Amino acid sequence: MARDVTEHEVAFFNENGWVRLPGLVGPGEVATLRERAEGHLAERSRARKTLVDQAFGQSRDVAEVDDAFRALAFAPSMGRAATRLLRGVRGVRIQVTNLLIKEPGGGHGATEFHQDFPWMPMDRSAMLTIWLALADVPADMGALRFYNGSHRFGILGRSFTRDGDDQLSQHPWIKELELSPPLDLAAGDATVHHALTVHGAPANRRDQARLSFTVTYFDADALYTGTPYRQTDDLGLAVNQPFDHPKFPVVADA
Repeated sequence: MARDVTEHEVAFFNENGWVRLPGLVGPGEVATLRERAEGHLAERSRARKTLVDQAFGQSRDVAEVDDAFRALAFAPSMGRAATRLLRGVRGVRIQVTNLLIKEPGGGHGATEFHQDFPWMPMDRSAMLTIWLALADVPADMGALRFYNGSHRFGILGRSFTRDGDDQLSQHPWIKELELSPPLDLAAGDATVHHALTVHGAPANRRDQARLSFTVTYFDADALYTGTPYRQTDDLGLAVNQPFDHPKFPVVADA
C-alpha cells in the first residue's frame, strides 16, 4: 500500500520540519487513485469564496466516501510513518483527508506561506500532513516549499484571514531561514510537513492541473480545547477530553 519511512527520513523530518518521500506509493495504485480523484474533483463547486479557494480547489474528507482513499489513509504503513515522524507519540488519529487541485492559467494563484496548526482545536501541536502527488508535479506546477526548521518557533499566527497577512509579512525574519529547493515530484512521491512548518507553493505555470491527495494525522492523545473550528463545532466533543469520535479514528499505535 505504502512503503515504510527510513531512519534517515525520520531524522531529516525532525531536523527540518518536512521531508520528501520518493516512491511512497507504487505506480499502479497511484494511477487508480488519480482516476478516482478526477471524478471527485469534477463534481466540486468552482466558486472562489475564500482566500484558500483562490489558491487551490479541494474535496474534503474524501476517505469518508471513497474506499480506495480510505484504504490508503488507514494503511498500517501510513500510521507507522506518522507515528515515527511525530516523535514521542504512541499513535495517531486522522484529522482530515483531502483531494487538492491547483489549476493552471490563472485558475488558482500561489499558496501563501502559512502554518497549518494555528486554526486547530488540539492542545498539542504534534500533527503532520502527508502530501501525495497523484500525477507528476514538476516544481513549476506548484510543488510545496518549506522553511527549514520553522517548526521550532511555535505558533506564529493565522494566515488566510485577509490579503497580505501571510507568515512572511507577519514575521519577516522567517526569510533568514533556509527555503527548501524547488522539488520535482513523480506520481507516487510525497512530501510530509509538520503542522508548525511554514510552507507555501507558487502558482501552477504548466498547462495541466496539479493533483494531490493529503491526509493529516495528529497525536492520538491530544485533548480538545473547544477552540471554534468548523470541523469540530457540532460534534459534541468534551473540552479537555480526547477526540474519541468516529470523525477522528485512531490509525495505528506505536
